[in-house]
Amino acid sequence: MGKDMSNGMEKDMRKSMGIVVIGAVFVDIKGFPEDTYLPNGRNAGTIEYIHGGVSRNVVENIANLELRPTFISLVDDSALGTEVMQKLHRHKVKLDYVRTVPDGMGTWLAVFDSTGDVAGSISKRPDLMPILQTLEEHGDEIFAGADSIVAEIDINKEIIKRVFELAEKHGKKVYAVVSNMSIALKRRDFIKQLDCFVCNQQEAGLLFAADYSDKDPEEMADLLAEQLPNAQYQAMVITMGSKGSVYADRTGRKGFCPAMKVQVKDTTGAGDAFCSGLVVGLTYGKTLQESCEIGTRLSASVIISNENVCPRFLPRELGIEVDVEDDEGEMIG
Repeated sequence: MGKDMSNGMEKDMRKSMGIVVIGAVFVDIKGFPEDTYLPNGRNAGTIEYIHGGVSRNVVENIANLELRPTFISLVDDSALGTEVMQKLHRHKVKLDYVRTVPDGMGTWLAVFDSTGDVAGSISKRPDLMPILQTLEEHGDEIFAGADSIVAEIDINKEIIKRVFELAEKHGKKVYAVVSNMSIALKRRDFIKQLDCFVCNQQEAGLLFAADYSDKDPEEMADLLAEQLPNAQYQAMVITMGSKGSVYADRTGRKGFCPAMKVQVKDTTGAGDAFCSGLVVGLTYGKTLQESCEIGTRLSASVIISNENVCPRFLPRELGIEVDVEDDEGEMIG
């Protein structure tokens, strides 16, 4: 899709890439028990097939804020791949750089307990190397027009390396999302180049080789502020579930953002929604504190439903001073 763009279209695309998201598409197969979940028993319930993947969720979240992001990814040459593309197109995601290839999407199989938490999961990742070819062919035009870049830090090393080369060349900020922390741990040199890194409390413990499971937000914020200069990370946010999130940067600023009290139905996609809100805030001039508050609101809007992504908001509803176009091309606040 979009491989034969005219010169006129290329010029137009350079002006309006929005936030560029790079990563995989997954199909989530989710099982929900009707009653108390028994790990070793037969559980009656429901099974749902949902479009997923950290990057796919993030790009749809950003699109649901009417911000017209650009997606660099792969989909299967199948009816399901077509369905993924059609949904993202309806949500106004720019898809010119999504390639259709055999077995282009991953699969995430998960079973949830009666409280809405994941009881167990298995993930199959796709081969994402065709994305590198996209970056080699169109990287300059994409990055020149991007407001910022969001990439899965744990995808192929060659892809991430090229992302940072292009970002440095065009002066763009790079943010990262994580789907596999065991791989991300091997990318510390890349993490140092990020403008902000987001992970959960358990992942932070792995990153800093410490046990943070019993830490409260105030302690966690202090520890994070101490760690950043030693690790040479620019800024970092740690999500702590129902306790909220903490943040710090290398200048010594640190803080805490409480979670919103809502009825939890399904936690899938909550972290992706938080990252989406954080990135949108930081891209469009908000502080770390304000950006965490936006992420918290989006996260809360996801966990009260079975959806992986947030509902629609206008940017100004979240305090983001950006004008956007409606379906007729008219500017709206």
